[in-house]
Amino acid sequence: MQKEIQHLAGEDFCYLTTIGRRSGKAHTIEIWFSLNDATLYLLSGGRDKADWVKNIYQQPSVQVRLGSITYMGRARVLAAGDEDELARQIVFAKYAPRSTDDLTEWSRASLAVAIDLLNEVK
Repeated sequence: MQKEIQHLAGEDFCYLTTIGRRSGKAHTIEIWFSLNDATLYLLSGGRDKADWVKNIYQQPSVQVRLGSITYMGRARVLAAGDEDELARQIVFAKYAPRSTDDLTEWSRASLAVAIDLLNEVK
């Protein structure tokens, strides 16, 4: 799958759909991302206080729309380590040149989340 999705790495945003931990309803947000093979990386500036992160803790099965294609995925909140550092580096590298804000502190202080993309939703 990784070759078939790499052309979507340059999209400005992805659309992440989680299941509400209280409502049980689908909630979709627009969020910055970076793609590495078949894993999508996100940074939560609100850390674990963000609703989408709270939803992931409750139900890690998610959907991600990249361009016009929707994928099923499994989300993981990353602990400090190599993958966490990779997530920070590649999301920062993608958006820092595009932003008028200094994203350095955001990339350091955010909570890193990985989504392993599983299959396309038909």
